[in-house]
Amino acid sequence: MKFRMAMSVVLFLTLFTGMCVTDSRVKDTPSCSCDLRNLALGATAVQSSTNNKNQTGAEKAVDGNRNSLFNLGSCSHTNADKDPWWRVDLGEIHGVTSVKITNRGDAVPLRINGAQIRIGNSLDNNGNNNVLAATVETIPAGETKTFEFKPINGRFVNIFIRGRNKHLTLCEVEVFADTSTYNCVPRNLALGAIAYQSSTFHERSGAIAKKAVDGNRNSIMSGGSCTHTNWERNPWWRVHLWKVYNINRVSITNRGDGYAERINGAQIRIGNSLDNNGNRNELAEAVVSIPLGETTTFQFKPIKGRYVNIQIPGRNEYLTLCEVEVFAD
Repeated sequence: MKFRMAMSVVLFLTLFTGMCVTDSRVKDTPSCSCDLRNLALGATAVQSSTNNKNQTGAEKAVDGNRNSLFNLGSCSHTNADKDPWWRVDLGEIHGVTSVKITNRGDAVPLRINGAQIRIGNSLDNNGNNNVLAATVETIPAGETKTFEFKPINGRFVNIFIRGRNKHLTLCEVEVFADTSTYNCVPRNLALGAIAYQSSTFHERSGAIAKKAVDGNRNSIMSGGSCTHTNWERNPWWRVHLWKVYNINRVSITNRGDGYAERINGAQIRIGNSLDNNGNRNELAEAVVSIPLGETTTFQFKPIKGRYVNIQIPGRNEYLTLCEVEVFAD
């Protein structure tokens, strides 16, 4: 009876507050099966100008990647404009209650000092006359800072540096709304987890295993967000989820600048054994093909496991993965 009551409380909190909760007495229950939604993720973003149009567009600040090293291509960057600004369109009006900003980590962190966060529905002065939500005093190099405030209704969120000529650089902007507008979405269990692979092609290339769980689906190899093994027999990649989950879905983003066929025939294996580096765990799905630069989702009956492997069996090949996302039942 007590167990039933506890589970009822869990269900109530999940449905009516948007919270992700768990009961520690339930074996193998994920600590959180959903996340509050970042309203800015993948939304349309614009800025006052773009310094180096190919690498630093406004959309880089809403790509889901907090990587703060500028040369890895996940930060926005304006010219040294008078009153530089950046804006995201949430698509509809929300009661915005907090904004997270990730500052550049490799240089000039003081540029963000004095930036204003403005929220509203007007595009007068490019949205920079909307309600002032908060002012950035400082954000340490490479860190993410959360600015919380009473709900402000608005469709547009601006980051605006007023009164001086300055570059505006943002490595990620995340926007969250009043709990009544939160959506609960499946959590990518692989995001930021520990990953391994059979080898790394040219160690200095940076194409290490963790690039496939950095939250960035950029499929261009030079963008620095893809893994790459050597040419070898049965190459493999593995992510360690730490806990056992009932996994029922894996999404794979293929390389987008060439060699799409290399992923053909890859196997997704899930389980708790590290025998043969985890490549003898249960076969969940086999990849027929994934188009150049696209993300394909493989759905299957739930399989319990803490390890998810991608392996190309039976031939010599390079294995390149630009993102692997894992979801539980």
